[in-house]
Amino acid sequence: MTSPRNVAVLVGSLRQGSLSRQLAQALAAMAPPSLRLTIVEIGDLPLYDPDLDTDSPPAPWARFRERIAGCDAVLFVTPEYNRSVPAALKNAIDVGSRPYGHSVWNGKPGAVVSVSPGAMGGFGANHHLRQSLVFLNVPVLQQPEAYIGGADKLFDAQGGWANPATREFLGRFLQAYERWVQANAATAG
Repeated sequence: MTSPRNVAVLVGSLRQGSLSRQLAQALAAMAPPSLRLTIVEIGDLPLYDPDLDTDSPPAPWARFRERIAGCDAVLFVTPEYNRSVPAALKNAIDVGSRPYGHSVWNGKPGAVVSVSPGAMGGFGANHHLRQSLVFLNVPVLQQPEAYIGGADKLFDAQGGWANPATREFLGRFLQAYERWVQANAATAG
């Protein structure tokens, strides 16, 4: 039996009880055995400033870069803020992409799940994030696309699934992502 692939999960919302975090935790719990999904926290990253990116960058940057570099793939679970991704997530992407030529994202297979209580499921954030990932050479799973609307009704009061159809869809999404990671992990680095 081969070891599971380590997948860094970046949650766009910093709120501990956010819909994005709840969904990320649910995805980790239902992931296939060949994928180990682990949330990598982004809330303590100082804003990216090239003047600080020296031989001794801020410790949170160094730890974050090391965590992402050590993973096999990345999964982004994000809400939509003003038709884009939250600032903390964009900052994490920027921190990981620098210094120029040393991006920790390069070649890592990725996927995006956008979450919203609204009907559009974070469509704008999903596609805005994909633009950055294309530039960073992150091969992103194309199908199935995961725009999760009505996210405020996904879970019951105990944190269990209240919407079986969405759970089934996300199970198929994870199966497709598993195949994507297996097919693309060899190119990472």
